[in-house]
Amino acid sequence: MKYKIEVHAEKSSRTSLDEDLATAARAVLELESAAPGSLSIVLTSEKALQDANRKYAGVDQPTDVLSFSDSESLPGEEGVYYGDILISVQAAEKQALHGGHSTLDELRLLTIHGTLHLLGHDHAQPEEKKRMWSLQAKALREIGVDPEIVREQA
Repeated sequence: MKYKIEVHAEKSSRTSLDEDLATAARAVLELESAAPGSLSIVLTSEKALQDANRKYAGVDQPTDVLSFSDSESLPGEEGVYYGDILISVQAAEKQALHGGHSTLDELRLLTIHGTLHLLGHDHAQPEEKKRMWSLQAKALREIGVDPEIVREQA
């Protein structure tokens, strides 16, 4: 397999959800013609994201998604380990409700967003943001999700 994507959850994750999120991450990797490799997606709590945000970004606020890029070759493994994506399930549920779409589609969006960060994309500057939002929309279309769910997000 060209891309190995593992999904972990504090509570038992449904296999179909795991595959849906792996498909979303894989869409980005393929869209960007990324080298073979792997990444991990961790579905966790709002508190865990706030703790990580405080520890690693110096921001003591909850957030929806954090990406921790690695981009190193692993001994004995084929390809690059891109890193880890942490997603707050509670934030995804709230944002989906606010945006009028499913929690699954929000989790897909956050997975795509996080994967783009692992590949070096950012949205700090207007031009970067325009490119990243465009790539998010393309990846969403690739997996059959209406790209209109892309909105202003951190």
